[in-house]
Amino acid sequence: MNAIPKDMAEALNKGEVDLADPASTLLLLKANAVVGVTGFFGEDGKTLTSVGIQCAVCHSTVDDSYAPGIGHRLDGWPNRDLNIGAIVALAPDLTAFVEMLQIPEAEVKKAVEAWGPGKFDAELNLDGKAFRPDGKTAATLNPPAFGLAGVNNHTWTGSWGTVSYWNAYVGNLEMHGKGVFYDPRLDDAEKYPVAARTKQGHKQDSEDRITAKLPALHFYQLSLPTPKPPEGSFDVAAAENGMALFNEKARCATCHVPPIFTEPGWNLHTAEEIGIDDFQAMRSPDERYRTAPLRALWDVEKIHKGGFYHDGRFATLGDVLEHYNSHLGLNLTDREKSDLIEYLKSI
Repeated sequence: MNAIPKDMAEALNKGEVDLADPASTLLLLKANAVVGVTGFFGEDGKTLTSVGIQCAVCHSTVDDSYAPGIGHRLDGWPNRDLNIGAIVALAPDLTAFVEMLQIPEAEVKKAVEAWGPGKFDAELNLDGKAFRPDGKTAATLNPPAFGLAGVNNHTWTGSWGTVSYWNAYVGNLEMHGKGVFYDPRLDDAEKYPVAARTKQGHKQDSEDRITAKLPALHFYQLSLPTPKPPEGSFDVAAAENGMALFNEKARCATCHVPPIFTEPGWNLHTAEEIGIDDFQAMRSPDERYRTAPLRALWDVEKIHKGGFYHDGRFATLGDVLEHYNSHLGLNLTDREKSDLIEYLKSI
């Protein structure tokens, strides 16, 4: 919003701008007003020659303060509206995917188009598993990139590592920047057949544009604060009751240890422990799920749009509590569950 040229902002106010018009997109790119996207123009200053993307394209959004999709930047907030797979499917040449996965182009499109808004499959290029056994997409929700300080293992499943690992992984193997990446775990041909065949764990470009940027990026990400709940977004009295339940009867704090709300140390669990299927866990090196640090649970319009857990299988916090109430035999009353939800919205 702050980067939109004045004349374009005035035209927007008058309803004179068609944001679906490619000419409008070019103007916004020239003004650096598209979060996470950079346009490169020719010598005439008008011809778009290439486009680059940053972490922010998936892990930032805007507050919609001007209009839906237009507002101030919200860095670290997951973009749960962006349909990444649909964008990939629009590419005029999908040969890179076809050759990597060794499947027809129609199958590539079927895989990425199944992701849907706010989801991405960061391991498709490793194991080639586009769909779960139940037929649903293997993609997971874009996670928040804020509130990571003090938290071990920064992805849905472990033990890929902290965000410093993931920055190198995504920069090299997903965004295909020029750089160096090393992970011999990807040589496991049974677990990661695609990665082993294409030697993705041993990437060494002659020019490295990534590695020198990793320290500053890491520091910036760790500095991103968890958004605080707005006044009136939860019932204060009920939240106080819920905090006692969280720490005692409901046993939430056993794993979600305050104030980081995940385990200090090795924060990984088997699928059996948490009562869900192991498909996504088995795609990770340690074949476990991470205890997700509880962050900004009050916001379901953006941060948690699309549901909870790695794949959004639980639509509401109430659904999450019902799952654990049953799985752990907590015997929570309706009032206790309601109070717990208010506490969760407060942290």
